[in-house]
Amino acid sequence: MPIRDEVRPVDAPIVELGEGPCWDVASSSLFWTDIPAGRIHRLDPAGRHASWEAGQPVGAIAPRESGGLALAAGDGFHALDTATGALTRLADAGHPQAGLRMNDGACDRAGRFYAGSMAVDERPGAGALYRLDPDGRVSRLVTGVGISNGIGWSPGGAQMYYIDSLAYRLDVFDYDAATGEVGNRRGVVGLGRGDVMPDGLAVDEDGCIWVALWGGWAVHRYRPDGHLADVLPVPAANVTCPAFGGSDLRTLYITTAAGPGEAAGALYSCQPGVAGLPTFPYRG
Repeated sequence: MPIRDEVRPVDAPIVELGEGPCWDVASSSLFWTDIPAGRIHRLDPAGRHASWEAGQPVGAIAPRESGGLALAAGDGFHALDTATGALTRLADAGHPQAGLRMNDGACDRAGRFYAGSMAVDERPGAGALYRLDPDGRVSRLVTGVGISNGIGWSPGGAQMYYIDSLAYRLDVFDYDAATGEVGNRRGVVGLGRGDVMPDGLAVDEDGCIWVALWGGWAVHRYRPDGHLADVLPVPAANVTCPAFGGSDLRTLYITTAAGPGEAAGALYSCQPGVAGLPTFPYRG
């Protein structure tokens, strides 16, 4: 499937470190975050912009089934009331050491919120991958992580894709939809080196995985067997995360961060010719 469309900047604020784009089906809105600013952004169906202050770095966003948003932020999980701006704690991640913060994440079909952590100084091996269940319980699933990043599921739900940026690899786990447990981690494809590394990801309806390349000026589309199917150039070096949205899930939104590029830190979009999988809400 050759990509024939080019990415274009969206009319939205330029940010320092854009991340966590998330399409909320219920409100037909796109949410994303500026991590160091602790600010959550939203574009509604009319293209109107709104934002909220979290007071701490926000790594991931998920719609909350009961209303508002669930956030992986600071040292744990929080709920944001988008009507009032009030932030309440859902659960601590239980970081085993100081100097860590939450990073990228996503919810599965059962409404469990998976999100990982990283060291603020980006030292290797300090992070972990966590799961927040709807009942508020937190489980640490993977330890020894460098920079926990992209998370997504195959269309059939039997596999969970995962990126630890400092491992320079897209991995896949066997995933148990009944329990939320993961196992049998293995590499799909190695990518990047040095200052170029994989960041966030999104999965499309064909089962292909779209991976943002920090320092790589592009989003790569991989088949489940690791074959590089397409490359989507982005006019900013530090590409952070793709997400499918729009009423038909056929718009690919892409967040970027400050650095080289004509509009680094901008939110971009394109029509890649394939639909993505829907975003699922946190059910707690």
